[in-house]
Amino acid sequence: MILATSGSEIVLVVVLVVVAIIVLSTFYRSIKLIQQGTVGVQKRLGQFHAVRNPGVALLVPFIDQIQTVDVREVPRTGDQQDVITKDNVSVLVSATIFSQVVDPKAALFAVSNYEVAIFQLARTALRAVFGGLTLDEALTERERINAELQGHMEPVTDKWGVRINRIEIVDIVPPTNVLQAMSLQKEAEQQKRALILKAEGQKQAQINEAEGKKQATILASEGAKQAQIRQAEGEKEAVALRAEGRKAALIQEAQGRSEAVRQVYSAILEQHPTPELLAVLQLDTLSRLVESDNAKLVVPYESAGLMGASQALKAVLDSAGTVVGGAASRDGGRASSGSAGGGDGNPAGGPGAGGPSQGGSGGGGPAAGGPGSGGGARPGALGPGSRSR
Repeated sequence: MILATSGSEIVLVVVLVVVAIIVLSTFYRSIKLIQQGTVGVQKRLGQFHAVRNPGVALLVPFIDQIQTVDVREVPRTGDQQDVITKDNVSVLVSATIFSQVVDPKAALFAVSNYEVAIFQLARTALRAVFGGLTLDEALTERERINAELQGHMEPVTDKWGVRINRIEIVDIVPPTNVLQAMSLQKEAEQQKRALILKAEGQKQAQINEAEGKKQATILASEGAKQAQIRQAEGEKEAVALRAEGRKAALIQEAQGRSEAVRQVYSAILEQHPTPELLAVLQLDTLSRLVESDNAKLVVPYESAGLMGASQALKAVLDSAGTVVGGAASRDGGRASSGSAGGGDGNPAGGPGAGGPSQGGSGGGGPAAGGPGSGGGARPGALGPGSRSR
């Protein structure tokens, strides 16, 4: 009885444990937690049912299944691949593909494994793209290669629900001999560029030097031109100033001469000049002309007037001698008889007295009558006259 009771209890415990396990398994299968960045593809009885977003998803136990798909952008770096370029050069290429699942249903049901498919498609795309490029183009045009790879892969990956965001070429490794040839070529190009730059620098230096000399010559000529212009202007101003000075000097000299002549003329008019005084002034002017340093002597046209002036001067001197002789005869007459002295003096003094009176009456009188009346009576008086002539 006790054994039967204990056996039934064990069976009950086992049943309860089995039921608990079934309940827990059912509960686990009916609740699924989907993480952020992924989605769940729900399949019911092996067929697509729905796409569940991140969070808690309730399922029908033993009927529904859920498979998570990463919808984040995933970089996929492949191994180095040996490709041949258009110019038959073998290079090793590695690329990184940035892809993202945009259609989880197509990614699971359109292709068996979209990750492997993308990797294999990338290998074939690399061969196709690099086969149409030369080595120089492959080494220098990476942006073009990336664009061509993306354009080559997108039409296929769109069917798989995968989007190719971009493709980046990681490394391109040419063969060793090609690297050495490229190194020599690069060195030769550098030397060529250095020589070209050196030649261009020398050329530019010569051009700059020539330009500098040209500018210096132009500036020097401009400076000389300005100096000549200023010198000419200075000489012009100096000539103008000298001309003004000479003009002012001549004006002042003329004014001085005019003032002197006016004063002399006024003085002469104030003294009431006589013909005898005018004759003396003419003879004084003639003597000054003779005493000058000029090699030529200009005789005035009025030579007869000068001769008349000399005759007038002679008559004045004769009259002065007559006055002196009369005084002496008067002194001698006191001692001798008056009749004899008066008879001798009159013949000698009469013509002399008459000479000045005739000369005083006219400019031509002394020239005509002076010598005839007094020439024989006073030969000594003619001597000064002849010397002045």
